[in-house]
Amino acid sequence: NMNFLPGIWWSLPLVLVWATPPVTSSWWYMGAVGSSRVMCDNVPGLVSRQRQLCRRHPEAMLSIGRGVAAWTAECQHQFRRHRWDCNALERGQRLLGRVLLRSSRESAFVHAISSAGVVFAITRACSQGELKSCSCDPEKKGAAKDSKGHFDWGGCSDNIDYGIKFARAFVDAKERKGKDARALMNLHNNRAGRKAVKRFLKQECKCHGVSGSCTLRTCWLAMADFRKTGDYLWKKYNGAIQVVMNQDGTGFTVANKKFKKPTKNDLVYFESSPDYCIRDRDVGSLGTAGRVCNQTSRGMDSCEVMCCGRGYDTSRVSRMTKCECKFHWCCAVRCQDCLEVVDIHTCKAPKSAGWISRT
Repeated sequence: NMNFLPGIWWSLPLVLVWATPPVTSSWWYMGAVGSSRVMCDNVPGLVSRQRQLCRRHPEAMLSIGRGVAAWTAECQHQFRRHRWDCNALERGQRLLGRVLLRSSRESAFVHAISSAGVVFAITRACSQGELKSCSCDPEKKGAAKDSKGHFDWGGCSDNIDYGIKFARAFVDAKERKGKDARALMNLHNNRAGRKAVKRFLKQECKCHGVSGSCTLRTCWLAMADFRKTGDYLWKKYNGAIQVVMNQDGTGFTVANKKFKKPTKNDLVYFESSPDYCIRDRDVGSLGTAGRVCNQTSRGMDSCEVMCCGRGYDTSRVSRMTKCECKFHWCCAVRCQDCLEVVDIHTCKAPKSAGWISRT
């Protein structure tokens, strides 16, 4: 019975996901930590290794919840102009689960961005002192040198190595139970997501000395905004490499010999993506009926592409916008409220708008 948790828990092939209550719900946090064995034993779908980590680090579960929120929002941002818009989580977890059952580009991206989200959240929690098992990066102490000269490590460097280690142990646990092609693909894309977060770790410094001169510097390492990771993985999604299993079943080879062999940073997939034009439970597609399209675009968000040739409806709506903004010395920008009339274009539904299911 999971009624004692004010959130809905479910398990996906890649990571434990739940709809968490607000972070300010400290009573839930304390109760969850206090009953960690009961909580962890009642989460459906976890493998034994994940349950062990849950019991050992119950406070990390809330951080993973934040990571889920971060990667879900980033996934939806990156796919906002595409037929599949990563909104299946809002409409029911089974739809996203269907997407993940296919070894497609979309599944590759979701595994990578979700793994990255857990790394980001756990690392941030370490720096903020929220986890008993980690803190700031213990290696970043004492004097050091870079291209600008000598400096001292100070402040709180993000402990990215701990975040990667924890995410690898938790997220990969389920995939390590299998030896099939999909498990190998998921493990590869999970690792690519973790590496993407570390790629944008940057050194920040503070100058000390007379009038802020940099005769002395204190530096630390900090993660970049998660958007940088999302943008990078989006490029990897667009350049994802289709692969097939090699003969001994231990790795991949490219499906088309004209393409390069995938590196550890690339995303890989086995199956071609469906077109996502119509509602189809089997592939996790909500279809594009009712989606807003761009009449003047020639890209994926154009009405021709988004609506799959079915045409679109146009409605005229009025909305308030800020206009005639002026800068006033010093230091304010003042605008007027203006009524704007715009045309909104939405994709027509197919003649049969119900769910398609092949099962």
